Amino acid sequence: MDLNTVTEIRHPANADAITKWEKGYAWLAGGTWLFSEPQIDTHTLIDLDSLKWPSLRPSRDGLEIAATCKINELNQFVEKAPSEWSAVPLFRECCRSFLSSFKIWNSATVGGNICMSLPAGPMISLTGALEGVCELWPRGEKPRKAAVIDFITGNHVNILSPGELLRGIRLPASALKKIYAFRRFTLTQLGRSEVLIIGTKDPEKGDFLLTVTAATVRPIQLSFSDIPDADGLKRAIDDAVPFSLYLDDVHGSPEHRKHLTYYFTEQIRQELSSRNRGHA
Repeated sequence: MDLNTVTEIRHPANADAITKWEKGYAWLAGGTWLFSEPQIDTHTLIDLDSLKWPSLRPSRDGLEIAATCKINELNQFVEKAPSEWSAVPLFRECCRSFLSSFKIWNSATVGGNICMSLPAGPMISLTGALEGVCELWPRGEKPRKAAVIDFITGNHVNILSPGELLRGIRLPASALKKIYAFRRFTLTQLGRSEVLIIGTKDPEKGDFLLTVTAATVRPIQLSFSDIPDADGLKRAIDDAVPFSLYLDDVHGSPEHRKHLTYYFTEQIRQELSSRNRGHA
């Protein structure tokens, strides 16, 4: 879609070049949402591609994902990742959970999906489940960090202040070495996620992390020192997810989302209880 209110596109060499933030400014990454509907209050686009951030930087400590990393780049990384990172195939599961065509993968960005902060954002599901930490750059202030789980505060709501920029997300190596189980439900084969739940387990220590997304207005994460029994898991979900947090929209009712949350988390509990190493 043409944005006929835009009068300027800026291509800064570094983010510090944007010394002030005005109403009508917008960061431009992939633009797959920005150009999908009118932006009547936007007059200036600031192109993040000009910053030339490396998309993916693996190291012994984990993986740094630039906010500008394209979805397809993340998908292709599965073939290149260290063999001990047993959770990396989860990247592909989440990349395929987009309500989009394959060609969108070559434009849409990881950071854009997270900053949209929609309940069904699969990059939120992925980076939240793998204990991702966001690096945030406020305008005129020092950088700060926030866990992905804390970054999203509601449906299409996050902690970004005006002009603040998501620089990237760091996934720790300890999370990338975990085993995982993935469950997702949609009303149609290529539809938006009604429920997307990921469980991870440390194969050595037995720690169990359950991340509930799409079903709820914001991500919910439950941590256990060991995998609980069925009743214990259900009680923990009830304590962490009041009925008011289940999303109500055309893709599913709160009642159905709650039912599926119980159903899939029990499947995940059983799957990870029976496995020691490997991946889904």
